[in-house]
Amino acid sequence: MFEANSAPEESRVDYQKLFSKPVRIVEKYPAAEGVDLKKKHMVCLNWLLSETPLDLETELALGFLDHLMMGTPASPLRKILLESGLGEAIVGGGIEDELLQPQFSVGLKGVSDDDIQKVEELIMTTLKKMAEEGFNSDAVEASMNTIEFSLRENNTGSFPRGLALMLRSMGKWIYDMDPFEPLKYQGPLKELKARIAEEGSKAVFAPLIEKFILNNQHRVTIEMQPDSEMASRDEATEKENLEKLKASLTVEDLAELARATHELKLKQETPDPPEALKCVPSLSLQDIPKNPIHIPTEVGEINGTKVLQHDLFTNDVLYAEVVFKMSSLKQELLPLVPLFCQSLLEMGTKDLDFVQLNQLIGRKTGGISVYPFTSSVRGKEDPCSHIIARGKSMSGRAEDLFNLFNRVLQDVQLTDQKRFKQFVSQSKARMENRLRGSGHGIAAARMDAKLNVAGWISEQMGGISYLEFLQDLEKKVDDDWLGISSSLEEIRNTLISKNDCIINLTADGKNLKNTEKYVSKFLDMLPNTSPVASPSWNARLPLTNEAIVVPTQVNYVGKAANLFETGYQLKGSAYVISKYLNNSWLWDRVRVSGGAYGGFCDFDTHSGVFSFLSYRDPNLLKTLDIYDGTSNFLRELEMDNDALTKAIIGTIGDVDSYQLPDAKGYSSLSRYLLGVTEEDRQIRREEILSTRLEDFKEFADVVEAVKDKGVVVAVASPDDVEAANEARPNFFQVKKAL
Repeated sequence: MFEANSAPEESRVDYQKLFSKPVRIVEKYPAAEGVDLKKKHMVCLNWLLSETPLDLETELALGFLDHLMMGTPASPLRKILLESGLGEAIVGGGIEDELLQPQFSVGLKGVSDDDIQKVEELIMTTLKKMAEEGFNSDAVEASMNTIEFSLRENNTGSFPRGLALMLRSMGKWIYDMDPFEPLKYQGPLKELKARIAEEGSKAVFAPLIEKFILNNQHRVTIEMQPDSEMASRDEATEKENLEKLKASLTVEDLAELARATHELKLKQETPDPPEALKCVPSLSLQDIPKNPIHIPTEVGEINGTKVLQHDLFTNDVLYAEVVFKMSSLKQELLPLVPLFCQSLLEMGTKDLDFVQLNQLIGRKTGGISVYPFTSSVRGKEDPCSHIIARGKSMSGRAEDLFNLFNRVLQDVQLTDQKRFKQFVSQSKARMENRLRGSGHGIAAARMDAKLNVAGWISEQMGGISYLEFLQDLEKKVDDDWLGISSSLEEIRNTLISKNDCIINLTADGKNLKNTEKYVSKFLDMLPNTSPVASPSWNARLPLTNEAIVVPTQVNYVGKAANLFETGYQLKGSAYVISKYLNNSWLWDRVRVSGGAYGGFCDFDTHSGVFSFLSYRDPNLLKTLDIYDGTSNFLRELEMDNDALTKAIIGTIGDVDSYQLPDAKGYSSLSRYLLGVTEEDRQIRREEILSTRLEDFKEFADVVEAVKDKGVVVAVASPDDVEAANEARPNFFQVKKAL
């Protein structure tokens, strides 16, 4: 099965020898103009851990050590760095072991130039302290339970388990090692647990810190300094180099370059011939089930509260969601909701500090999360908006899980000003990272906020509006902490109530039955407050084209419109058409010809918003022209039955995406909240399977609305925005974000 490589010398990657002394590298990075750069430095300490292969038990022990040091908000290295006030957010991913030789990295961003040395010293002294003192037993038990739970559950999300196992094997196989070794965790795990029980955790982990980090001279310290002029200098240098290159070319060289470019463009835009496409193995429509995947769902009540139960094999794991309505919350409190959710999990109670609470969750469960859920509901003006507490545990720990739900939701004291200030700084740093690296998501949220109420709510909690809120809030935490703390408590008093609460449970039938008594006890402890009159959330951002300017060399370009507002009635064929546009027109024109890293469309069938988006795009107006050409592409489209069948089957692949039991239970909950019935699912499926070429051509008139009435949002470089406004005067309203 795993044959030896016939060309071992060509493919072999040699081990890098460890350095004999540490290395320091100082580089600059492009920063925005006109902002205070004093606290924009970054520093990261990095170690190469070994120059020879590690045995599986050592690799597993290093993974546990990484979780102990940095894996949770309560982990000492992470906690001390964030509480130091020396930086805004952690950089470095801890231990990385996917390459031939493992590495360990940790540092801070948002650091003052004066504090760089302090960060380095703090990291080293904290590592020494952990080696000298070890970790407390609760922390070790929590990490052991968390990692063992994860290994045994093997939850790969929507990614097929078989592929996940293959990729896990590849990490060793590509270096000519045993591909089955990464899958054999039970023996090494048993031995590691036995060593910890016999020798104590300090005897196991302290030598690892000393050998691989403290006494390891292969340390590379990277310091990044902000430079507001670097981007313009780099662009000027690139322009100068291109001009020199062009000047060196002869007339014949230029003609040949133009010819080759034209030939390449023609090849990029010419579809593959039908005979070539037929070579690709494919299913037929007869192979596709006519009915949607059924998820067993029993809707009942416990103590007057709606409970959804899904009888599925989960390997003795219980998955649970507790859902609270958010529609009664005051509009001005919406931006505080993400920080409220984080506070519930990262502040302490009256009898437990946040470290102890975090460790208790790790010891007793597979994890708990709290987050907002917002969506439009098809056919309704009012959005669906909830807070969801989500957790999992072994079924024998169901009582612990619901007791911890209660502690998190009701007992946490929302009064820790210092930690809250850290949350604000961390959230601001994450949002700034999203702007630079995931600007398409920011653009999509901004367009949604202009087109529907649910989009506006989401943007208040995760878009540019949220970033602006965080920037203001960071200044207010010290001046008005009592007011902020009071607002957090008001959010809890408004949301956490037995009224309109929904419980969602996924496990096998026996464990579901055994869990009911713990659910009943949990519900009895919830406050039974009277329903509050829902405030009006009928808000949207102005329907104007916006350019969000950031220091970047690539753009994220979006254009969207609400198709339902044009009178369009949803048909299943829209799913097929959107999928086909992604794989043909947008792929060929935005990515292959245009040079963007990605180009795609998305149809939110709940709100009716149809969006075009590009990712890491060198163009701006050119990409918008491609979007506007979509309707003509659909009108002129010709495809044979094979191509149509592949488009339909590809769409069914998305509709019937791979789901593990927890995802099935959660999908059923989402459909319940959004009012999507089994009849709706069956109708959509039949429409997908019966899609015709005529549906594509009819949809051309529908998608024309995006061209004629669509709103544009681009996260882009200052120069590209300026050029766009010169080419099309006043096309963009400009917003500087960083």
